[in-house]
Amino acid sequence: MDQIAPELLMALAGGTAGAAGKQAWETLRNLVVRWRPGGEPEEPGEPGALTALDEAPDDAERAAELAVVLARRARQDPAFAQALADWRREAEALEGTRTGSGDVHNSISDSTVTTAVQARDLNGPLTINN
Repeated sequence: MDQIAPELLMALAGGTAGAAGKQAWETLRNLVVRWRPGGEPEEPGEPGALTALDEAPDDAERAAELAVVLARRARQDPAFAQALADWRREAEALEGTRTGSGDVHNSISDSTVTTAVQARDLNGPLTINN
């Protein structure tokens, strides 16, 4: 199973996918708790990767860490891997969570433009200093 895109996890944790995204985030939380050995946190004494992203949904490092934790658990437990794959398929279908392949086409025809940004799937503020 490919690792889940951190951007998807950030979108769901941050609520940018609306009510359906919040429901998907809760479903992931329940899935992780259901398959967590003994219900213990991923790291003793530390908040789990899911809780850490929940507390700071715009933190790309926390999202990447959660993606790694989920992928590792999926490699260790085929039943969890199947449940996670099902969850992922539903989560990626939600409006506002698109990540991965795709094209952006911009056209600038005004020669007086001094700054242009071409981007896709931004998550957070964008600041341009000239």
